[in-house]
This record gives sequence, C-alpha cells and structure tokens, in this order.
Amino acid sequence: MTTTVAIVEDHEALGKNLRKIVESTENCQCVGVWSTGEEALIKIPAFQPQVVLMDINLPGMSGIELTERIKRDLPETQVIMVTVYRDHDKIFAALKAGACGYLLKRSTPADVREAIQAVRAGGAPMSAEIARRVVEAFHAPVRPAGGDEVKLSKRETEILELLTKGLANKEIADRLGLSVETVRVHLKRIYEKLHVRSRTEAAMKFRDSTSGPQWPR
Repeated sequence: MTTTVAIVEDHEALGKNLRKIVESTENCQCVGVWSTGEEALIKIPAFQPQVVLMDINLPGMSGIELTERIKRDLPETQVIMVTVYRDHDKIFAALKAGACGYLLKRSTPADVREAIQAVRAGGAPMSAEIARRVVEAFHAPVRPAGGDEVKLSKRETEILELLTKGLANKEIADRLGLSVETVRVHLKRIYEKLHVRSRTEAAMKFRDSTSGPQWPR
C-alpha cells in the first residue's frame, strides 16, 4: 500500500532533498512540497496526505499552528515535525498540538524513512528526553473539557493503557488479539470521546489508575 507524503519546508534545498528521500522510498509517494503554512493549509486538505513532514519554524504561520489546524480538519493525517535543533519546548508544544513525532534536519535518509514507517505503523518517533516529558505529562491532573466524565468501554481503556506504554498499533493488536484495523477504529472513537487529535494528546489525558479513578469503565 502506497503511503502519500507531503512536505512543508521553507528551505528550498532541504525541501528538495526530503522529496528525493520520499520518492526513493519503496511504497511512498510525495504529493507536494510547500514553503509556507498558508499555502500548505490550502493544498494539504486537497491532497489529504497520510503523512506530513513539517518544518517547525515556518515564516508567517508556524508549523505548530499549522499542525493544530491540520489535525482538527484531517485527524487521520500524521504529522512529523522537522527541526534544526532540539528545541524541547517547541517540540513538546507541537506534540500537544497533534504531531506524532519529530526529526532533526540533520537526520539521515534512513532516519526519515524509518520515521515515516514508524508513524504508519502507529509509532511515535522522538528522543528519549521528549518521551520522558510526555510520560511525566501522563500524571498531570487533567479532566476532559467541561469537567464531564468520559465513559470509555473496557476495550477502549485497555487500548489506551497500552498506548500510554508506548506500544504501536500492531503491538496493541497482538497483545489483545485484535486486527490492526480494529485497533485504529477504537483509537478513532477514543480520540472523539477525549476531544483530542493524536496519540500523544490521548495519552496525556489518561491518568494512571493509581492516581485515582477518572475514566469510568
């Protein structure tokens, strides 16, 4: 199955290089390269790529704002942030906005290919430091919007618990004896119930059961 990829990068040479990497990757197709968030906001909904490689520091509309708007309208699209340095605060903000991982601009072609494959398999490429901050956020006392309790089914709770442990969709499916597509369907329902747009957001809204009941089963 072909994976469609869009690139949003204001540095022309890097945008061309990323395009070459994508087009030389088996079962990947680049549907477009755009240099501004404003242009990408028009083009991405038209092409509906499965993965977007997103520059975090775009001129005008930032990559973080663009990610939030893309995930609001196209929740199934996976966004990987691309940054020149490890700006942890911006990267963490991008993850909260709905990005599923990030790459450094100095990443090798193999790193880029692995990241695309990882997000398509339900993974989240990121550094150990960012992963630690996400895990810490799991324990923040967060309630759903409006203060209402969220009613998750037993299966949805099981899937969310495995998601917070960092398991990819295939691993969750293997653990629970489900198909990968069934896991995706459950995740979509979980996102809708929690009013989130990504795995990271869902995990951050899910408190460890040792901190007290929050999600009725």
